[in-house]
Amino acid sequence: MKVLILFGSPNDQTVMKKAKDLLDQFGVHNESYAISAHRAPELLEEVLHKKEEEGVEIIIAGAGLAAHLPGVVASKTVLPVIGVPLNGALEGLDALLSIVQMPKEIPVATVGINNSFNAAMLAVEILSIKYPELKEKLKAYRETMKETIRKNNTLEVMYS
Repeated sequence: MKVLILFGSPNDQTVMKKAKDLLDQFGVHNESYAISAHRAPELLEEVLHKKEEEGVEIIIAGAGLAAHLPGVVASKTVLPVIGVPLNGALEGLDALLSIVQMPKEIPVATVGINNSFNAAMLAVEILSIKYPELKEKLKAYRETMKETIRKNNTLEVMYS
């Protein structure tokens, strides 16, 4: 199980770290790189090729503004790409629309603005199709989540 996390600028690391943290929690090997699709396209292609050879199965790509990184990555691989629109301008709406409006036949799954956590959760769900042990961890995570919600919604808590 390997996930590649990409983002266009070192400034995006704080937001994208939430994806890394969740993948680490589930025991999913991941690596992160700050590579601009515009400033270093050759390096991006080199890293993608190398990581595919090493067995990466899913790519999470975060980008702001015109948000080309997820689409460029999707055009260079047949692996699933999950785009994370980042708040670079226009409160991230520009990035969201850029990623979600990928042309026909080169899809990029898209999560909410700055929501790298959900990108990692989607990656875990996709990987759980192939890895039964990960599916069990995901089920346990969801059960813990439900129990926490139940505990926090007892009549004593709600009316105290």
